[in-house]
This record gives sequence, structure tokens and C-alpha cells, in this order.
Amino acid sequence: MTRTVNLTVHVKPGSRKGPLVTVDEPGQAPGDAMPHAPTDAPLTVFLQQRAVEGAANDALVKLLAKHFGVSTSAVTIVRGHASRIKHVRIEDDS
Repeated sequence: MTRTVNLTVHVKPGSRKGPLVTVDEPGQAPGDAMPHAPTDAPLTVFLQQRAVEGAANDALVKLLAKHFGVSTSAVTIVRGHASRIKHVRIEDDS
């Protein structure tokens, strides 16, 4: 049986924190102690790679595959290849 999960991911390339995946609480931006308007992305991913020649996108796919325990071919960036907000599909054939 194939399970499909669609995620909205906020990517922060060139970060010293990376590689790191964090789950954002509704109404709170990553790293903020004070609540404010909710962000569109439930996950924030900090990557050391810069957004040059697709390096950050490649690193994102590898990190999400490792985080969710699937192969890299199961992770696809559906929308937002040139944006920090990306829509990602993960398909698991387990």
C-alpha cells in the first residue's frame, strides 16, 4: 500500500544550525518566544548548503528522506524550486 504525504516546508539555506528539521507550532515562527500570525509552513528545515545550482534542494530531499525513513526517490519537490517555501510530496511504499 502506498501512502502519500504532502508537506509545506520553510527552507533556510546557508544556516549554521543545519542540517535540522523542526516542527512549527501554529501561531509561532521558528525561534520566536512570542506568538504572532501563523506561518504557512508546518516544518522549518535549516540547511548548511546555499541556494546555488540546486544544492539546497538536493540537501532538502536527502534530509527529509532521512528524517522520514524513506528513500530519496520517495521525496519530490512539487512546487517552489526557487522559493524558500516549498511543497513536498513523500510517497512511502511500505
